[in-house]
Amino acid sequence: MNRLALIAGGVLVALMLASSMLFVVDQRQIAVVYSLGEIKEVIVEPGLKFKLPPPFQNLVMLDRRIQTLDSPETRPIFTAEKKSLVIDWLIKWRITEPRQFIRNNGVDMRSLENRLSPVVQAAFNEEVTKRTVGGVLATEREKVMSDVKARLADEAKSFGIEIQDVRIKRVDFVASITDSVYRRMQSERQQVANELRSQGQAEGEKIRADADRQRQVIMAEAYRDAQKIKGEGDAEASSLYAASFSRDPQFAQFYRSLEAYRSSFRSRNDVMVVDPSSDFFKAMRGAGAAPAASPARK
Repeated sequence: MNRLALIAGGVLVALMLASSMLFVVDQRQIAVVYSLGEIKEVIVEPGLKFKLPPPFQNLVMLDRRIQTLDSPETRPIFTAEKKSLVIDWLIKWRITEPRQFIRNNGVDMRSLENRLSPVVQAAFNEEVTKRTVGGVLATEREKVMSDVKARLADEAKSFGIEIQDVRIKRVDFVASITDSVYRRMQSERQQVANELRSQGQAEGEKIRADADRQRQVIMAEAYRDAQKIKGEGDAEASSLYAASFSRDPQFAQFYRSLEAYRSSFRSRNDVMVVDPSSDFFKAMRGAGAAPAASPARK
């Protein structure tokens, strides 16, 4: 029983010893083997590797993939025109010299980023101060990024890294200038809107005036045509009346009497005092009616 326990303990110790001596290097990693605080070996090839157990040798893994560093803070940068700009940037970097990287930064990548950020910001300051706002925003944007990358190339070697890319994410004015720019843009847009409204009102007045003119012309032409047609109709009616009256004079006299009655008794509220024996009522009395007696005079 004691022998089995001893064998099991030996196997366990052997496994623990093997686990401390064997390690796997991933293709995304760089293995750094330390020996008493000194870098003994840097392993970049993936696979199963061997080292001495602690404390004779220790192991540190570094990420060999491309890393991204964003601007930690936005500081204003003055252009050649003395205009203050705020630039958000990012850089892409990766470890190329693990020994140099560990000597200068240790194994913590955040330590490198804290040291690298001021260097990148200083490079942007140098490049932006040589250019105008228009150049930074549009015409020389690519040149600014390429020049910053070239400036960082030598600095990156001292850190044991390589700068893969430099990008400007956003360029903006400081808050006070941005507010004034927005107000000016708003004023300009308001001015354009007022001009468009005035032009629209003028065009509307012009259209309405033209429509009124056409309306007057159309109404005048319609009135002219109506009067012409009415005149022609009256002339035709007069011709017909004349022809009819010439054939029957008594009918003509009777018709004129009816027209006189129609004109005289147009309204029920009209009052007329006329002698009934007058010729005005001759058509109403008829041919055989006796004339009414005249009132006696006092």
